[in-house]
Amino acid sequence: MDANHIRFTSAITFRESLLKIPQKYSALSFSFHSDKKKNFRNQSLNSQTRRFCKLGSASTENFDEAAFEAERLRLDSKARESMAEKAEREREISNDSEDDPKSWKWTIRKRIWDMMEAENIAQNPRPVHHRIPNFVGAAAAAKNLGGLEVFRVANCVKVNPDSPQKQVRFLTLSGGKKLLTPQPRLRTGFFSVLEAQKLSPNTINEACTSVGVAKYGKPIGLDEKIKVDLIVIGSVAVDPRTGARLGKGEGFAELEYGMLRYMGAIDDNTPVVTSVHDRQLVDDIPVEKLLIHDVPVDIICTPTQVIFTNTSIPKPQGIYWDKLSPEKLGQIRILRELKSRVERETGQKLPSGPSEKLPPTSQRRRR
Repeated sequence: MDANHIRFTSAITFRESLLKIPQKYSALSFSFHSDKKKNFRNQSLNSQTRRFCKLGSASTENFDEAAFEAERLRLDSKARESMAEKAEREREISNDSEDDPKSWKWTIRKRIWDMMEAENIAQNPRPVHHRIPNFVGAAAAAKNLGGLEVFRVANCVKVNPDSPQKQVRFLTLSGGKKLLTPQPRLRTGFFSVLEAQKLSPNTINEACTSVGVAKYGKPIGLDEKIKVDLIVIGSVAVDPRTGARLGKGEGFAELEYGMLRYMGAIDDNTPVVTSVHDRQLVDDIPVEKLLIHDVPVDIICTPTQVIFTNTSIPKPQGIYWDKLSPEKLGQIRILRELKSRVERETGQKLPSGPSEKLPPTSQRRRR
């Protein structure tokens, strides 16, 4: 076992040797199954769902869909504005740096977003900038994904909540499988599980939307015993030669992957699939510049083809706390809970990454 990566798979009893955790470690993995564990999940509806239930009722019949969707769109717009500012800031900083570790990603993302809009292969919601872009032929790509053997035999599929993968979520539920999907940007919770047998044919399509997940999904916490057989992940650009992938730049897919590793829900052998337009295939993602937490893909499904990448890029082993900024940690409650839990159980303070705050020179530039 790598001394920098520790997995707990039973009730925790710390030996003296376990407490001697190296000061410089990047990932700490665990799965708690103690009978006296704290359970962070709500058995019915999560806090955001209850917030939008009329008259304080927890019934889905009283769920205020309009209010929920309005708030989701407001937060989405705010997040996209923040990402646009971040992209501009990092491009400005890169002008003063010969080897900036982040700006090249924004260059590729912008090229793809601009191209999809210019060639009109983008679908609503538009513009696709600072999103996992919806595209013409998304349903055909989903059909190709649904024909994969790894999808056919999967019992539980984790699918991202973005628009181009809605049909994948539908195929998962209509195929009688269990769907695991994250709360958007992990802002209100963690993951929600939807089980096909608990849905009617009339509600399956709705259950594939953000509103439907909030209404019909069962929130789970870090203690949930779950096995994920397949991960479907959204992409802005992906290299079919190497399996290297770029998301929209917020890093939530990586955090979700890392937390599932912590829970013991996935491992290196869990296939990672993405569905994209053929024009999102690129050949200029430098593998040597990828970060340790970047998630590669094993299979790419487009409207016209299925590509097995045979990627040799290592998959992340957990959360890399030394890469996680205080600002990102402050945005995500479940990460703060996880970090506090690990620190409490180990008696060790986890490292933190560099701040994302705007440097003074860039602040002056933007005034």
